[in-house]
Amino acid sequence: MKWTDSTRIAEALYDKFPDIDPLTIRFTDLHQWVCELDGFNDDPQRSGEKILEAIQMAWIEEAK
Repeated sequence: MKWTDSTRIAEALYDKFPDIDPLTIRFTDLHQWVCELDGFNDDPQRSGEKILEAIQMAWIEEAK
């Protein structure tokens, strides 16, 4: 997975942390959790606030 795979990342985060409300996550924690996902293989420095926000929004949708 790459940073641009926000939907796939959100699905993986939801599977790994089903009891977490994505609205309560700090971007620093979100960044770390994404980097630690199985199958994630992108440069950690390539993310930014817009990318993390897109992942968070996709995770919110997945949690509904």
